[in-house]
Amino acid sequence: MVFTKSIDTKAKNMKPILTIIFFLTIATSYSQNIEFKTTSRQIFGSEKERSASINAGDIDNDGDIDVVVANGRHWPAQNKVFFNNGFGLFSVSMPLDQISETSYATELADFDNDGDLDIAVGNDRAPNVIYMNNGRGIFSRVNYFGNDNAPTRNIKSVDIDGDGDIDILITNRGAVNEICLNNGKGNFDQIITFGEEDDSTIDVETDDINKDGFIDLILANRDEQQNFIYLNDGNLNFISKIPFGTGSDETRSIAIGDLNHDDFLDIVTANIGEPNYIYFGDKDLSFSKSLVFDNSDDDSYSLSLADLDLDGQMDIIIGNSESPNNVFLNRENGEKWEKIQLADANFDTYDVIIADLNGDKRPDIIECNSDELNLFYINLKINKN
Repeated sequence: MVFTKSIDTKAKNMKPILTIIFFLTIATSYSQNIEFKTTSRQIFGSEKERSASINAGDIDNDGDIDVVVANGRHWPAQNKVFFNNGFGLFSVSMPLDQISETSYATELADFDNDGDLDIAVGNDRAPNVIYMNNGRGIFSRVNYFGNDNAPTRNIKSVDIDGDGDIDILITNRGAVNEICLNNGKGNFDQIITFGEEDDSTIDVETDDINKDGFIDLILANRDEQQNFIYLNDGNLNFISKIPFGTGSDETRSIAIGDLNHDDFLDIVTANIGEPNYIYFGDKDLSFSKSLVFDNSDDDSYSLSLADLDLDGQMDIIIGNSESPNNVFLNRENGEKWEKIQLADANFDTYDVIIADLNGDKRPDIIECNSDELNLFYINLKINKN
């Protein structure tokens, strides 16, 4: 492995920003080499915000991937939209709203079924907001969803009731979680709760875990609470639940995917102060087989799955607090994992996501960092000699 770094001296007289170029090259006996690169241009703005969430999609309908960032957490701040110039750089940005909010989460989805991406923002003890897109990336605050004063930590957009429009799930740390049903026009007046009232739910993922045609809920709980899968009975009743994990985990983030190619969905957990696990699915839904892919005591706040090296296997990206972020390449169908340190910076990474920012059909990595610059790494193909 070769890791080099160079400093951009042109930024010495500017406001302090990240000016390090990271080159990470992996030379192995596997299918191909892989390199991630970030430079002083590969950032979202020059301000160090209290960022907590980031989402990507073609906001202005010009064929490339744009980004929205949720800022603030417990303190009011402005959320921002960044527009891709078509070459994987973000040279134009704007505030989402003139209002500052205590934002923890954001999602892009077409909530009003008009063919463009709208924005949902989840706030801590302030109203959660829907911003509608005019088709060109200009947004208007038009609606609200969920409890006005809930301690919202995450939101998830999904058609949970199968009626053809996008609903919103809300996780509230220390309060009941909510499903806000869309009436097809971007109004979310009907609310169903899930989980327990005292759950410290930080993250939720959705998938048809038991293959019955209905979308189930997979919850990540903090404060040494049990993690659960809630099964959907087809009528949005989530009474039946399946535990996974040790029962006393501090799980901050989860992801779902078939990592070992056995046609059963697996659960990946990012934990605080304990190893990160894969719980392998099976026909009995026991999730009894587990594997530690990251045997560290890092405070892991976020994770994402993607086939980074295009070898047909899902890889894992872990975002940590106060320690370097890491990539884990899937080797031998989820049984072996190759760890790559993404950079030597100790940021508070609250979110990591995947998107093809430069249009080369390779998944790039986006970091959302609190009190630090938000940046991205371009995934470069390295030809073997």
